[in-house]
Amino acid sequence: MNITEQRIRNIFLQFHLSDMDLGDSALLRFAPGELILQEGMEMEYFLLVVSGKAKVCSASANGKDLLLCYYISEGIIGDVELMTGSHIANATISAVTEFICIGLPYKKYEEKLKQNLPFVNDIGRELASKLIRSSKKSVITALHTCEERLCAFILFAEQEGIFLETLTDTSKSIGASYRQTFRVMNMLCRDGVIRKENRVYRIVDRRELLSRTPDFYLE
Repeated sequence: MNITEQRIRNIFLQFHLSDMDLGDSALLRFAPGELILQEGMEMEYFLLVVSGKAKVCSASANGKDLLLCYYISEGIIGDVELMTGSHIANATISAVTEFICIGLPYKKYEEKLKQNLPFVNDIGRELASKLIRSSKKSVITALHTCEERLCAFILFAEQEGIFLETLTDTSKSIGASYRQTFRVMNMLCRDGVIRKENRVYRIVDRRELLSRTPDFYLE
């Protein structure tokens, strides 16, 4: 993907960074599956998302993965670390599609970013949005069926009609057991909503998939 200088200027403008000297910023590209950040490792860059999808995971105390907001396709990476004064990544992020972002060397720009009040306000909105998403996920897990959560997740994660996620990751993301997830996936296949093709699933009847997803998920 060709990223123009105007696109980069627009990103800086969006986050109120146009007046800062960002000569040491870098345009970073990650291939699908490539690691962007590793939980527990020192962060080299503060990142502004330009395009693409990435998967967010965090390890639980027992060593198993707990999937968080799961996908990001816009916004800021490193906002929590910046505002808590930590240089250590609190989650693992990997590219799902080609993922492009603008990297600001963390140590060089940390204090300058914190002194930029409009930018700090942007950070506040980002963090508030993440808190709302986290709260909604808790409500979803508690009040909606496994089928509803799974249908919503398939719609959220699909790429051009193809659902690529493993059942292990899917079950963690929707707060269900592997056995429950496997059973509902098979039911959706029997009903002609999706079709298994080798290691992936193809959406066959998007309208039916939508009908099984409460409006709450689609906001």
